[in-house]
Amino acid sequence: MNLAPPLNKGRRIIKVNAMSQAKLIALMLEGVYTCEQLAEETGLHYVTVLQYTRELHRAKAAHISSWEKDSRGRDAIKVYQIGKGRDAKREKMTAAQRQARYQAKKRAHAMCQLFAGKQAS
Repeated sequence: MNLAPPLNKGRRIIKVNAMSQAKLIALMLEGVYTCEQLAEETGLHYVTVLQYTRELHRAKAAHISSWEKDSRGRDAIKVYQIGKGRDAKREKMTAAQRQARYQAKKRAHAMCQLFAGKQAS
């Protein structure tokens, strides 16, 4: 079996996947980015960046340096950094904070029902 290189007429073969992965890692070496920011900078799809960063994390080549809050105020957005290190912990609400938030939502719902002319159930 003859395993000759493909005919490329003197041009250099550049693999796009390797280039995009190299750019992703170069950005992660520069600083800390969310997956959304990495997707914008590299031109890769957001899901692809999620897969790459998860695999880097699984291989212990990257760690979660911090968490950013989502639109609901939860620590849900991972901020990765290349290199070994311990993952940052998520901030957790205490039971008293959860209960207070629930009661506030319940009061707000009752007020809306009252202004709408309905009996609160």
